Amino acid sequence: MNLLLSGKAIVIEDSGKFLRTVRDKFMVPSVIALRAYINVPRRRATWSRKGVLIRDEYTCIYCGVVPGSLQGGKVLAKNDFTIDHVMPRSRGGKDTWSNTACACAKCNHRKGDRTPHEAGMRMQWEPKIPRTSYLVIALGSGPSVWKRYIEMS
Repeated sequence: MNLLLSGKAIVIEDSGKFLRTVRDKFMVPSVIALRAYINVPRRRATWSRKGVLIRDEYTCIYCGVVPGSLQGGKVLAKNDFTIDHVMPRSRGGKDTWSNTACACAKCNHRKGDRTPHEAGMRMQWEPKIPRTSYLVIALGSGPSVWKRYIEMS
């Protein structure tokens, strides 16, 4: 509200809710835009198993199967996907964005306690740190109205 009252931001969308004081009533915005760019240091996204699965869109990093695909006579569901450690934890691999990826149970079992290279498996992409704004929307922790304004890449 300070940014709005000081003229440093404008309302793009209202929330339909009000903030009341003894003397005034203010519409609470759901989206604002700054009048001038302010460089805000970006926090890195906190690693989580759910975050990895969402970042990878429940797609196996090795074979590319997705929920709804047929594998071994079974239609895969989201709960058929696991987290794979590129460098296995038993060899010092950590729970980090660049060391974890979504994998189907079949590929994760085949890879086992080896690196993809040792297992003769090729990763279809390089695991990377997602944008925090992407996870806010993908994990559903922000208002749905924000989806139109947050860059998803």
